[in-house]
Amino acid sequence: MPWFWRGLREGVVTTRYPGRPDPYAGDFPAAISVRTGAPPVARAEAEELCPTGAITADPRSGAARVDRGRCILCGYCTRSRPDVFTAESGAETAALARSALVVPQLEETDEALAGIRRELARRTGAFRRSLHIRHVDAGSDGSEEWEIAALLNPVYDIHRLGLFFTASPRHADVLLITGAGARGMTAPLRRTIEATARPVVVIAAGTDACSGGLYHGSYATHEGGIAAMADVDIWVPGSPPAPFSLLHALLLATGRLTLTGRATRA
Repeated sequence: MPWFWRGLREGVVTTRYPGRPDPYAGDFPAAISVRTGAPPVARAEAEELCPTGAITADPRSGAARVDRGRCILCGYCTRSRPDVFTAESGAETAALARSALVVPQLEETDEALAGIRRELARRTGAFRRSLHIRHVDAGSDGSEEWEIAALLNPVYDIHRLGLFFTASPRHADVLLITGAGARGMTAPLRRTIEATARPVVVIAAGTDACSGGLYHGSYATHEGGIAAMADVDIWVPGSPPAPFSLLHALLLATGRLTLTGRATRA
């Protein structure tokens, strides 16, 4: 019975997130940002800095932008141009619009997101107490699945929050979709969406799902990840996203967490 003695020795290991901040979640390097006042970047250099084309430069000012929905966190840009790019800590990376994954954000993004946030809150008001999740693999490399499986271990234990995985889309409130949007999964995914009760929240989990990642433009995948296959409500970048990032997205879907990370009453 080594597990019994280990439990007594280590005590409760389950995170208190989102009720309390978790040091690991706050310190996790989950995204790439552009430094304030960064020098200009040539367009040709911007193209060479990222294997997935996540980095662009304004043709007039040279201001760099990073599309986190395409970023696979390889770190090449931060090593090559540390004066421009830096790793940003914090696992709360989910966004309610694909355009919100591009940083620095445009000024009109916040105003546009306000309407999206209100509509999502209206649709998901009944999800606060209990949420059932159906995971769909639409061409994943398997890395996201490891992080999703971690949500069920004693550290994250999402059952404590009323979040449960279900084997049938007919019992699901959320479709958690991973993968680069394989063309062969178009019909199965469509049937899954049709079988899911309404209202349903669709989450694109991982860079591959958000944009296609390294596979974007491939003959075997849809351009832009799963957006061509489903109407996405919440986008979670990362290759793969951390369990805390996935949990953040699920709590957004229930309305129990805001985009600022502030918990709301159930």
